[in-house]
Amino acid sequence: MEYLCLKSRNSHVIEMSTTLILLGLLVLSLQVAECRSKQPLGNLEFLALNCRKHSAVLTDFGGVGDGKTSNTKAFRSAIDKLSKLASDGGAALVVPPGKWLTGSFNLTSHFTLYIHKDAVLLGSQVESEWPRLPVLPSYGRGRDAAGGRLSSLIFGTNLTDVVVTGANGTIDGQGAYWWGKFKKNQLDVTRPYLIEIMYSNQVQISNLTFVNSPSWNVHPIYSSNVIIQGLTILAPVDSPNTDGIDPDSCTDIRIEDCYIVSGDDCIAVKSGWDQYGIKVGMPTQRLVIRRVTCISPDSATIALGSEMSGGIRDVRAEDITAIDTQSGVRIKTGVGRGGYVKDIYVRRMTMKTMKYVFWMTGSYGQHPDPGFDPKALPDIHGINYRDMVAENVTYSARLDGIPNDPFKGICIFNVTITLTKKPKELQWNCTDVQGVTSRVTPPACSLLPEKKPVDCPFPADRLPVEDLKLKRCFIVSSVPF
Repeated sequence: MEYLCLKSRNSHVIEMSTTLILLGLLVLSLQVAECRSKQPLGNLEFLALNCRKHSAVLTDFGGVGDGKTSNTKAFRSAIDKLSKLASDGGAALVVPPGKWLTGSFNLTSHFTLYIHKDAVLLGSQVESEWPRLPVLPSYGRGRDAAGGRLSSLIFGTNLTDVVVTGANGTIDGQGAYWWGKFKKNQLDVTRPYLIEIMYSNQVQISNLTFVNSPSWNVHPIYSSNVIIQGLTILAPVDSPNTDGIDPDSCTDIRIEDCYIVSGDDCIAVKSGWDQYGIKVGMPTQRLVIRRVTCISPDSATIALGSEMSGGIRDVRAEDITAIDTQSGVRIKTGVGRGGYVKDIYVRRMTMKTMKYVFWMTGSYGQHPDPGFDPKALPDIHGINYRDMVAENVTYSARLDGIPNDPFKGICIFNVTITLTKKPKELQWNCTDVQGVTSRVTPPACSLLPEKKPVDCPFPADRLPVEDLKLKRCFIVSSVPF
């Protein structure tokens, strides 16, 4: 007899069983029982896009939180069974206190994965627990290698209304295993990410700690109405490609209140790679980034590109802090990329100990294969920075456009830069760029002349994703603290 144990809001448990009755009659009966997890959870309260009618605990499906036993089957079984409740108010799966070793598993629609504050998900180092996936259509190959790619630890595709949240519970990718293989060129596929959601609408990832991802941490792609908030993302600053958050060919995204220490860009905005990104043609647009702190000595606080061939537009970043980071906002593109980066607005950014404050690169030339179009030139225009303070800076700016394809419409206003004790003599190194500056110290290059009055714009309207409200949700345990 198989039971599906589900805790509803009134703390009762419905057990669905199929029983063979005498005389060969098969009937479905509902029984009430006390199906409780072994550990008291108390009442869990959190904010989410939507609340769920039903809930269950991973231990109800055979989960073992000893840090040694694989829970891949438990996660997959739990979510498979809970998916049947999508049309009846949806379901939440609670990961209780413990260390839960697991490989990749897939989410479902109208579903919440709640990771308890004392729970740690540990990424398996058994490669067979990470299914291989086809290459992304906007990339044409694996990002690390020409082969396919491995599924993320938490994966979902073609979903509606999915929430991954907690009270700062932890997801640990145990990335050192993967970093070592990558550095030794022992992988023929792209390393897994910690969470990737594809082709989905209404996505929330919030109030969690991500550590030691094998590669990128959070990767929403081909999705819309995405809220990412309250994340702590930590990786050694020398770990390869451990980007924090990479919105990729997404529309209506809100990233806020995050703290990121990374071996690569803290936030990398993307939309596909060369001819593949051009063909798919899905821009990242209407993106809000606010109240984010970044530490990344070798990379950018916010990178636009380098894979931007589907286009990036209407990005609004404000109240950003960068500490001991290579650059503030960096535009990365090159000949063959095509696409565009336009209508970019950044204000109220504070930077401390920076190599560059402003950096734009038109020679980021890595290509997926020889099939890229060398005539596909990117369109970079409408780049607006204002109200910034930076201290202990080596270079104020390095701005390198593309010959015969200059970066246009650059506007920089009210920026004060204090230099390190041993700054570079040439503070503003500019080629193939066009624009204006006002109230900028030290003064900009001749290609960005001082002009008064100049007040670089920041949009006054609000994007729809900014007004997407979260609901107060509860998971009520029948076992008190």
